[in-house]
Amino acid sequence: MTSDMNAEGSRFSDLVERTELGYFRIKDLPSTEELQSYYSAQYYQEGRGSYETCYTPAELQNTREKVRLRWELIANRLPTTGRLLDVGCGEGFVLAHGLAQNWKVRGLDFSSAGVVAQNRECEPFLRTGDVFDLLEDETASDVRYDIVWLQNVLEHVIDPEGLLRTLRNLISPGGMLVVTVPNDFSRLQMQALDTGKLSKAFWISPPDHLSYFTAPTLRAIGSATGWECDELIGDFPVDWYLFNENSNYIEEPSKGKAAHFSRIELENLILENTLEDKRAFFTGLARVGMGRDLTAFFSPTKS
Repeated sequence: MTSDMNAEGSRFSDLVERTELGYFRIKDLPSTEELQSYYSAQYYQEGRGSYETCYTPAELQNTREKVRLRWELIANRLPTTGRLLDVGCGEGFVLAHGLAQNWKVRGLDFSSAGVVAQNRECEPFLRTGDVFDLLEDETASDVRYDIVWLQNVLEHVIDPEGLLRTLRNLISPGGMLVVTVPNDFSRLQMQALDTGKLSKAFWISPPDHLSYFTAPTLRAIGSATGWECDELIGDFPVDWYLFNENSNYIEEPSKGKAAHFSRIELENLILENTLEDKRAFFTGLARVGMGRDLTAFFSPTKS
């Protein structure tokens, strides 16, 4: 690891520790029981995190088009129809897209509230409960999946390396794993802290987020757990707004709504372009460490 990475770790050593693979994790991890209670009893019912009870048409367009982009980026490597497993399927937008493509789909989550609220037609394909127990059931079955989708889940779990190894056992030959995580402890965030644009490391937020990844460490954890990163993209870099005092939504939360809808409008414009141009834009962001979220497209490492 670089000296810069070591310095970042020591700055927050009372809160996080750097793993051997380079990503950071919370020092005082919650128990499995505490996490299960948090997500099943609070997360969707209270509208916590990124899940809301009502979306504007522009927000729905944004969510669906981002799912479409990620699907299209791997479509040429997959069968025309196949099986999709969405682990931590949230509100079911990926399940809905898979159904529209005539795929067989299954979603796993702690709660059904998100799917019921946004994509009720996907409820018959949802299994709820402890996601890790459900994954054990999936592993014990003979079913394997052509796509395993893990969107904004890896940062939440106690053992992200163990989860990725488990998913390796569920992928079909030639299948793809799609992993989206926040881009945290990024160079951009550290620059904002160092120059006074941020007064605190807002992204350190247990029990919501327990592990923190950048593009290099996302590749590293994949490689260490049996996956090869075929492609990596960023999404819209809304955290650029932190560098303008008139749009710094972290230091002044009242600016958050305007920043959010500005991001939605701009990203929707970008998503109207051809697949080739969208790929160039979003892969370019990831190459220079930008994008609020990162999405890696992994294939099983050939033994």
